[in-house]
Amino acid sequence: ANLSGAFLSNTKLNNIQVANTKLTGANLYRADLINANLAGAFLNNADMREAKFNDANLSGANLNGANLRGANLSGANLRDADLNGNDLRNANLENADLSGASLYRADLSNTNLNGVSAINLRRCPVNLPTGWACENNSLIQR
Repeated sequence: ANLSGAFLSNTKLNNIQVANTKLTGANLYRADLINANLAGAFLNNADMREAKFNDANLSGANLNGANLRGANLSGANLRDADLNGNDLRNANLENADLSGASLYRADLSNTNLNGVSAINLRRCPVNLPTGWACENNSLIQR
């Protein structure tokens, strides 16, 4: 399906199955996508500020340039996702899986990374929370 540019702000889409869907430039501000399947979806340049993606499957998704500031991605599967240029400031990535993801120019300032799995990253982020580092393409807490 092609939902590029869709206005879905404040929409409840929990458990939705939209793998490989095009949501380029969509407005998902404060949307609830808890436990959603967005594997392989195209969410580049989407506005996802303060959205809830708890336990969502975003593996292999293209989130290039998306705004995820303040989003809740706790427990989310972001394996092999493209998070280049993302604004993830103040986001919650607790217990999320970012293994194999690309975080080039991503800003993770003040992001909750407790319990995150982030190994074999394709690219490291530009900013990390205090006490975190990207070494050998993995996020580690110091």
